[in-house]
Amino acid sequence: MTRPAETPDGPPGHASAAADGRRTGDGRRTGDGRRTGDGRGTGDRSAPWVRTRLRSAPSSAVLAAALAFVAVLLAAALPRAVDRGADQALRSFLHDRGPAATSLLATSEARYGKQSVEELDSVRAALVARTGVGFAVAPSGPVHGSQAVKSRALGNPELPRPEGVSPKLDLLHLREAAAHTELVAGRWPGGGVPDGPVPVALSQQAAQTLGVRIGTVLEAVASGSAPPMSAEVVGLYRATDEADVYWAGLPCLTHACEKTTPAVPPQRYWQTAALVGPDGLDRLGQWGEGSEDFWRIPVDTGRLRADRLPDVAAEIAAYVSGPTTTDLRRATLRGDLRITSRLPELFKQARARQEAAAPLAAIGPAGVAGVAAVVFCLAAALTADRRESELRLLLARGGSPGGIVGRLLGEGAVTVLPAASLATGLATWLLPTPRWTATLLAAGAVTLLALLAFPVRAAVLLSARRLGPAPRRRLVAELLVVAATAAAVFEVRSRGVAPAGEGLDPLLVAAPLLLALCGGLVLARLQPVLVGALARAAGRRPGLVGFLGLARAARGTGGRARPSVLPLIALLLAVTTGGFGATVLEAVDAGRLQVARLTVGGDVQITAPYGGAVPRSMAGAAAALPGVRTSVGVWTDDQAFVFGTDQGSTQVTVIVAEPVAYAELARTIGRGQFDPALLSGAGSADSADAPLPALFSSALAKVAASGTYRLSLGGGGELRIGSVGVVDGTPARAGTGGAVVVLPAGPTTARVPRTGEPDRWFATGEVDGARLREAVRANAPAGTAGRYSVRTSATVAAELGSDPLQRAAGRLFWASVAGAAGFALLAVLLTLVRAAPERAALLARLRTMGLRPRDGFRLILTEALPQALAATLGGALVAAAAVALLGPAMDLSALVGSTVPAGLRLTALPVLTQALGLAVLVTAAVLAEAGISGRRQITTELRAGDQR
Repeated sequence: MTRPAETPDGPPGHASAAADGRRTGDGRRTGDGRRTGDGRGTGDRSAPWVRTRLRSAPSSAVLAAALAFVAVLLAAALPRAVDRGADQALRSFLHDRGPAATSLLATSEARYGKQSVEELDSVRAALVARTGVGFAVAPSGPVHGSQAVKSRALGNPELPRPEGVSPKLDLLHLREAAAHTELVAGRWPGGGVPDGPVPVALSQQAAQTLGVRIGTVLEAVASGSAPPMSAEVVGLYRATDEADVYWAGLPCLTHACEKTTPAVPPQRYWQTAALVGPDGLDRLGQWGEGSEDFWRIPVDTGRLRADRLPDVAAEIAAYVSGPTTTDLRRATLRGDLRITSRLPELFKQARARQEAAAPLAAIGPAGVAGVAAVVFCLAAALTADRRESELRLLLARGGSPGGIVGRLLGEGAVTVLPAASLATGLATWLLPTPRWTATLLAAGAVTLLALLAFPVRAAVLLSARRLGPAPRRRLVAELLVVAATAAAVFEVRSRGVAPAGEGLDPLLVAAPLLLALCGGLVLARLQPVLVGALARAAGRRPGLVGFLGLARAARGTGGRARPSVLPLIALLLAVTTGGFGATVLEAVDAGRLQVARLTVGGDVQITAPYGGAVPRSMAGAAAALPGVRTSVGVWTDDQAFVFGTDQGSTQVTVIVAEPVAYAELARTIGRGQFDPALLSGAGSADSADAPLPALFSSALAKVAASGTYRLSLGGGGELRIGSVGVVDGTPARAGTGGAVVVLPAGPTTARVPRTGEPDRWFATGEVDGARLREAVRANAPAGTAGRYSVRTSATVAAELGSDPLQRAAGRLFWASVAGAAGFALLAVLLTLVRAAPERAALLARLRTMGLRPRDGFRLILTEALPQALAATLGGALVAAAAVALLGPAMDLSALVGSTVPAGLRLTALPVLTQALGLAVLVTAAVLAEAGISGRRQITTELRAGDQR
């Protein structure tokens, strides 16, 4: 049975039609003189080109559409995911700061004698009327009223005084308070006697704490110019929801608060606030030595968008201290109206965090974009190889290159455009966001690449003979890439990463990709030489499989002199961007942990209440927990003085600890390191004349040289100390500044009052925070468990990394790594498919000569794996080079959440993880392709015969 004549991959009868003289490429005249507009005669109308092509190669059309769909979907989804992540991070960042910090607070001195609730409401309406353009009022609504400037101490002897300090009471008038409370007993205040007690309503919880009931008269102690006054409790209320944002920033209205005095030692006392009625507005000034009206306007942070943050910040600034403020003062007739807010500061912080996370968020997607572009070029090259004979036949039969390329564009549009449209629509549906520009630009760019890749390749193929020598063109292109890479790396190293406020640094994003491209070009030059040498070495050994596989790996397919550089670039891009980004993420995590350990003074810290001590049973139970490696108890004194310095006397912080354990703690966390031999054994000296050896901090050493000094402790007692060394700080205090003296624990220090028991306990190791807190509660003296503070480095590190924008950037990076690995894997598969026909023909010939199937399998592996494994190894080296070259210019402080030394250190684990992971995927793909496709292709060749 014979088949009708056809072009390669073309429709039946096409070749015979062309032989009759029809021009099929550009619509010129046919052999019988009739003009055709589409390559078909009017008398003998052949099938349309696009329909014929799709029917002749449906699998290729489906694969092209699938590739375009995936690429466009990722391209359209990326900016939308970034926008949504930035918006959510901004809103979460502001929400975590609390409603008081994200509100506009307007204050004005109360107008004595003219005060009325109607005027308070009118000012509120004027303030709200100027919002709503770039920012709006939160659904919770404004909170306004009037407040006494100062609180008054209460002299009632029956009131509780924990440490001898009288409780204090604030007075406020709060509008709409009844809507957020429930009256428990009595009545709401109102109708008081001008010279009598001020009627007030107190929260039920505060009344229980202070032992107050309905009818109690609270006597205010005279203070400054404020005469003695009294307030009568006429009602008790309960807040319907104490967590309601309505109560944010208001002074202890829902319960009594425990406060401490600023004196040393601090003393605890109770403070609460009470509500007065409208007729008590004029008496607030008498109570608090003045009163002020306030209006808190909460901003709806749920509507803020990261891309509009500069415009909103400008509007907030105008509202706080700008033309809007001037207009409001004129409209409300209050010249002293003051508006404050933390929002401008928070906006700056949010903007700085966004800019700090932008490079990390861009490195991964840039790598995906590079690998995807390589995949499209490989797909175009594969299609061009498959259809080269068809295209040249059309050109030989009179078709023009322009007409052929136009038909290829139309053919691609039928498959690419619907897939791209569907992908864009799916991305917008899955990731809703009001911004469209970046989405459409990214989707359009990828669609254009998918549409033009094969036509451009075909145009180059059809006009290849008119171009200059390929080796020269390739050398010039490689030199240009090397020059651009060197310039980018030099610029980044010389000036550093773009400063905050300048946006995304394109050089920092492009430099790793350029380094990967250079690595691919270098590896493409070296691989044929190295693999060729291995092939010659294998040729001198018995067996044919190794030599043939390595020889084919050393040269290209289809008669090329060397392998294609595109698969190498794809793999190198994937490994380099993955390894570089993973190194940044690991450095950020390590930096957060180090900052947390320096903040805590180790991995865990137990702090006793002021003037107390950590019981030995508590320290022993904590030290016995699993994971504890080093533990030490430390006694501290912040009120000590060293006499005899250049300043006469210098206030210092004294640290008393067992030298060996304390030195191990300092060495582990990297602050205050010293040789324990300097202090070990000295603390047991019994001579009263011998000075106690001490370590001075750097700040103290500047004003106190080596010698003997007198140390006066805050709790009484003195010691003679002599400096035996200098340390850069202490684990017991955050930061390296300040004057610190480190003393050894022993009989000498034990004789000094209040230095016997440690007031802090530090440990290193992976300790369970919950079990540690349980041990503290179980061993604390009765009634004091809540006064012991427990801190862990894991908790502090989690707080540092709680910025949602940084988490979103990390998630986006890992998603980009997965996408880049997938495209790189596809590049390897396309390379295998591109070489499959020639390899199948070779294996078929060898099978006729007695080649065993397993030897054919080994041949495929020997041919494919050297390039893939060399690419992953080269990618690891390039990633390491990128870290070494670009790392010193990177400052991770904003990503860490605290100031850390600039620079990025090279660590092998993240780079090797990326390289080995991709190598395993590539090896699995090669094994699968060899096992699934190899046998079928060989069988097909044996049945069809050799046509090459």
